[in-house]
Amino acid sequence: MAKINFGGVEENVVTREEFPLKKALETLKDETIAVIGYGVQGPGQSLNLRDNGFRVIVGQRKGTKSWDKAVADGWVPGETLFEIEEAAQRGTIIQYLLSDAGQIAVWPTIKKHLTPGKALYFSHGFGITYKDRTGIVPPADVDVILIAPKGSGTSLRRMFLQGRGLNSSYAVFQDATGHAMDRVIALGIGVGSGYLFETDFQREVYSDLTGERGTLMGAIQGIFAAQYDTLRAHGHTPSEAFNETVEELTQSLMPLVAENGMDWMYANCSTTAQRGALDWWKRFRDATKPVFEELYESVRSGNEAQISIDANSKPDYRTKLNEELREMRESEMWQAGAVVRKLRPENN
Repeated sequence: MAKINFGGVEENVVTREEFPLKKALETLKDETIAVIGYGVQGPGQSLNLRDNGFRVIVGQRKGTKSWDKAVADGWVPGETLFEIEEAAQRGTIIQYLLSDAGQIAVWPTIKKHLTPGKALYFSHGFGITYKDRTGIVPPADVDVILIAPKGSGTSLRRMFLQGRGLNSSYAVFQDATGHAMDRVIALGIGVGSGYLFETDFQREVYSDLTGERGTLMGAIQGIFAAQYDTLRAHGHTPSEAFNETVEELTQSLMPLVAENGMDWMYANCSTTAQRGALDWWKRFRDATKPVFEELYESVRSGNEAQISIDANSKPDYRTKLNEELREMRESEMWQAGAVVRKLRPENN
């Protein structure tokens, strides 16, 4: 573990150089990692762990699409693929990767298999942080740890196959065995993290829920829609509006930001673009800052958690979700996007 200075603030960071895969394998050589759930994070984390040489099994409900996907990915029923309860019983480390609503529903089943010395692993601080709402209170004699990859399970797997790593946060909520830190770091390396940075369960969920509703998904879609609609209202074509709103950002500019930072990207754009961006970015910051403060308070108060629990627990949740996604997909902006993607050179 190293202290790294981030703009004057020191943070604890672990890299693969400090804690190599060989050390991670040695740390977990006697463990059976049971990955519960095969939806968003389950496939990427379990496949990366398996490919890295760890002993992994998957727990999933039989007869579901996720069970079929697990079989297609090479998990063998009765050998490495089991019903959720049997996998939880077999595992010494239980990676609890169901959805937040799913974790609440299955918790009584998982809890009875949390025997002394086991580890309960999360990739989201939701269930523990909002325990008064979720009912997820682990026994005192198990380790409770977290690795939260900063991206989707699909990205985690894709980057792993490219020989790269997706950065992840790590946390120890409860150290019953005295080995929780070694366990969590080894798992972070095993799932394919780039580097690991320290957090706690509460900070992870507060930042995660704010980010998802903010710049990662909610705010960016809102900004896209506002600019696209403005351009269309002033006579610009769908192709022009989409390219100037989304395509140039995602295909040209954001990769430059990822490689070298925003200032470098600004410096390598036209002087007209530089001037306009420098003049306007603070106005956008000042306009949106109150919205982000309101959002953060809604997260901190537990309001966002309750909204998610209530909505995601309803039997018609998937139907309503698909309708909302259909509305977005069929909007003119994203219909234009579908055409633009097909016109990219790599698709022709």
